[in-house]
Amino acid sequence: MSGSGNVRAYTVEAHQLGAKVVTLSDSGGTIYDKDGNQRREAGLDHDLKNNRRGRIKEYAAKFTKAEYLDGKRPWHIKAQCAFPSATQNEISGTTPRPCWRMAATSVGEGANMPTTPEGVEQFLEAKILYGPGKAANAGGVATSGLEMSQNSMRLSWTRDESTTA
Repeated sequence: MSGSGNVRAYTVEAHQLGAKVVTLSDSGGTIYDKDGNQRREAGLDHDLKNNRRGRIKEYAAKFTKAEYLDGKRPWHIKAQCAFPSATQNEISGTTPRPCWRMAATSVGEGANMPTTPEGVEQFLEAKILYGPGKAANAGGVATSGLEMSQNSMRLSWTRDESTTA
């Protein structure tokens, strides 16, 4: 997973379904935790991003089994699934050891156009299950509409109310 925004913050919850989240990143670098992400269980994720405005590097300081890779993107690390959720064009046809060479079986984009057209072509040629951001991240646009509605009505909805609205 890449990114440190809301899309990544909720995608990381895949661990609740049995996924082993091995990477997280922000603009400064990537953490690699081969045993899986303990960050949610420790409550660090919410606090780090929303309260302290901290950096991913702090994760490696707290969980010593995690390795911090300064200035690196996560795409060179072996994984089954990839979730680019940071910036446009972060994966290209020339990305070092890109997802399709990492034994990835699927890519679900969480950012706006994180993969270049050349990268997408290589996913398709390698028969990687590919969810483009326009489809995979469409829920973000719908949620923004709900947020605007509650803001204009001066309401605050709980997470459960938002997901059932």
